[in-house]
Amino acid sequence: MQIGKLASLTGVSIRMLRYYETAGLLHPTRSGTNYRHFSQEDVETVRRVLMLNAAGFTLPVIRSLLNCVSSGSAPCEALQVKVHEQLDVIERQMADLDESRGLLKGLLGR
Repeated sequence: MQIGKLASLTGVSIRMLRYYETAGLLHPTRSGTNYRHFSQEDVETVRRVLMLNAAGFTLPVIRSLLNCVSSGSAPCEALQVKVHEQLDVIERQMADLDESRGLLKGLLGR
């Protein structure tokens, strides 16, 4: 499939898909006329990138872990370590937000 079809299947803009390719996340084949051709596997890759990005991982981290994340299999040890680290970050952010909420509520209570 061409890049426009991949964009419509994944909801990711053509510009972002090109960025993913530049970042080493996608590896399309090229036709004789230099058009990019993507496979169903690329659709799954984009979906995994979106999932990991929504979980707070940066694209460099995603690139390093992408092969570790496949549907239907347990995550590899490297991903498990990164997930634990990300959970710690989220827990700290939640604690900070909880403290901020308490301060704001205190201001309203005055």
